[in-house]
Amino acid sequence: MSTFNRSEKRLFDQRGFTLMELLVVLAILGLLMGLVGPQVLNQLGGAKTKTAAIQVKDLEQSLEIYKLDVGSFPTSEQGLDALVRKPAGVVGWNGPYLKSDVPLDPWNKEYMYKYPGERVELDISSYGQDGSPGGEGEDSDVGNWN
Repeated sequence: MSTFNRSEKRLFDQRGFTLMELLVVLAILGLLMGLVGPQVLNQLGGAKTKTAAIQVKDLEQSLEIYKLDVGSFPTSEQGLDALVRKPAGVVGWNGPYLKSDVPLDPWNKEYMYKYPGERVELDISSYGQDGSPGGEGEDSDVGNWN
């Protein structure tokens, strides 16, 4: 049989939290998530739109370098793929102009490219989350003319 001194006995007497304490903590966490959660989700959505805008600018800059080497932008038929693979019959191509393949937009869809463009010299765009023209918030279009 072993004997315990007072400090060792106190350690064994402390068992943890009561059920009531745990329920109060869970209720507080639930309230916080109810208030903060929607704000966090809104920020996440804005981040995808900002990411798309940054990728569009990067693609536009790569196309400018392509134009310096080749003398003109790739045609709509050649598309953005001309930044990573030499199109047939192109003289002066010094690529690849991207470190990897052409990125997908944050919603896993291909960027649209048109040269000559309808809004500016060349159009690079994404239709956003819904994949259709127009929309607001996450569904809004992102392009190099914005």
